[in-house]
Parts: sequence; structure tokens; C-alpha cells
Amino acid sequence: MRRRSFLALSAAALAAPAWSATGARFVTAASRPDNSTWLVGLSDSAEVLFQIPIPARGHAAATHPHQAQAVAFARRPGRFAVILDCLTGRETARLTAPEGRHFYGHGAFTADGRYLLTTENDYDGPDGRIGIWDVTAGYTRIDEVPSGGIGPHEIRRLPDGGFAVANGGIQTHPDYQRAKLNLPTMQPNLTYFDPQGQITEQAAPPADLHQNSIRHIDVDRAGRVVMALQWQGDPRQPVPLAASHRRGEELRFHPHPDTAKLRQYGGSVAVAGDGSEFAVTGPKGDHILYFRGADAVPAGGDALPQASGVAQMGDGLAITRTGGLTLRQNGRMVDHATGDNWTWDNHLVPI
Repeated sequence: MRRRSFLALSAAALAAPAWSATGARFVTAASRPDNSTWLVGLSDSAEVLFQIPIPARGHAAATHPHQAQAVAFARRPGRFAVILDCLTGRETARLTAPEGRHFYGHGAFTADGRYLLTTENDYDGPDGRIGIWDVTAGYTRIDEVPSGGIGPHEIRRLPDGGFAVANGGIQTHPDYQRAKLNLPTMQPNLTYFDPQGQITEQAAPPADLHQNSIRHIDVDRAGRVVMALQWQGDPRQPVPLAASHRRGEELRFHPHPDTAKLRQYGGSVAVAGDGSEFAVTGPKGDHILYFRGADAVPAGGDALPQASGVAQMGDGLAITRTGGLTLRQNGRMVDHATGDNWTWDNHLVPI
């Protein structure tokens, strides 16, 4: 199966089951004070239930729709991905990006679970690519397609079996580490693929916000995409760091009274399980913003030290922050401590 139909045989998005043998509810990347880097399995009370050493910083993970597997990715410009057995909390294999490519820290499975899609950089192009890996053939790399822009970051499966890809617009090259090479001309966009792998729609910021990088996204039950943005322009210019999009409409930006507290950097975004709100974290600003689910009206915020990953949990949200995990439901916050000195990366992924 190649690019004309790489996404899924079935357009039905399957709900991911809970693989609870280890008791872990989430996987996240983390580091320790000695600069060692890890993948960590957390319970819903912030207990560390497994920890897997990795050669460099990790970022996010993708969970298989109906097998007890997850694939965790290196942070850009890393070239490794770790396959996890969610029943045992152990590493079973690793993937390596092909020559001339590196991962952007995210991936997603097709609805039938047969293929893994990975966001990648063709850094000598430069061009964004979506790598295609055949899970049934032991995660064999079989093809790739253009992502629709430069700097593809997070990819999410849609309710109809297609995908949304956040093309951040920032050109990078591993020879220059994490240097951003095209900020004056960057052009981020949100690109939609149908279940046959064809680009069907793109949405981009207006010219005066072309430096508002679209990096992290989530999708609600109706297929609306919500976004956490990272401003690459004049640091003195106030800009919204949250946006949303419905297919067939214009991109909508969502100012918030506390946006400045994020210090121009939205770290992660998630829709609450009951759809009542979505949240954007600000790890650089020790803050998290909330927006009403129905209409994205600002709904307050909280000071949370190094608020990093946010993920759906039950009807509410779970948030990683310094020292542990905070659970939020109906405006009520409950803190749980890990008891260890971990620093979390930007993402928290349910398993």
C-alpha cells in the first residue's frame, strides 16, 4: 500500500483502549538533574511506574488504536523512536529516521492500526514529510509524502479517519542544531489529509501573524482542531497563542487576558474529555490558560510551575508540572506529587 491510500482501510476512528497492566495511564518524556533522559510511565496519582533510558531528549508519543503499543519520539532534530509494550512498560524495539530525515517528535497511527505516520524534516530540501511505516511488517519504512509545508510538528487523526498536520513553518537543519533559519519568511499552516492520503484543505495565519508558528494541536469530537501557538516575531508584540479551525472556515485566533503570562510560547494543548474546555500550557511562563469548549471564550487560567504536558483524562484534564501531576475537572484542581526530581517535556500522552 503506497501513497494513494496510505492512511487507512477504514475511515472509522477507533477509540484507544486503556492498557492497564502496568497501572500507567500516561507516558511522557523527562529528564533528571544529571541530564539523563527518560521515557516515564505515570499513574493518575503521579506515581512513576516505569522509566526507560533514552539516548537524548524525547518529546511525544503515539498510541496504537487496538494493540498494547506506543511509539515515543525523539525531540527535534532527533532520529530515534522507541516502541513500548504498554502491558509491561518495556522497550521492545527502536526506529531510526532514514538518511536525510529527522523526526519532529510526533506521530499517529491510522484508524486500522496498520500504519504509523511520522512528521519529519527533509532538511536538504527543505521540505516537510510524512513518513509511512508498515506496523504489520515490523514497522518497516515503506514510503513518505509531502506534509504540505515546512516544519511539520504534531499530527492528529480526525474522526473521519483523515489527519490534521501542524506545519510550524520554521526551516531547520541538523548541522545548525535547533537554529531557526527562515523566520522573516516563515509560513505556518494547518493541513488536512483525507483517508486516501490526499491534501484536501489548508488554513494559514494572515500576513501580520505569519510568525505565529502552529506546532501543537488537538481534535474534539466534532473534528474541530485547537492549536497552541509559538510566536517567533517581535517579543514586544502581544499576539494570541491559541487558535481553532473547522474545515471550510477561516482560522480563528483566541486572545486571552492572561496570554502574556505564557511568554510567547504555547507548549501543549488538549480538549477536556467532556468537551467543556480546552487548555494551552505555558512551560516558560509557569501558567496554563483555559478556553470554553463550545466557543473558545477565555475561561481563566492557573499559575502552575513549569506547566508542560496536558492530556485528556476522563471528563477532564491532566497536566504535568514541577513535582508531579495536576488533575482538573469542572474547575477543581487536585495535585499529586511524584516524589522524585523529574523535569517533564511538553507532552503527556494517555496510554
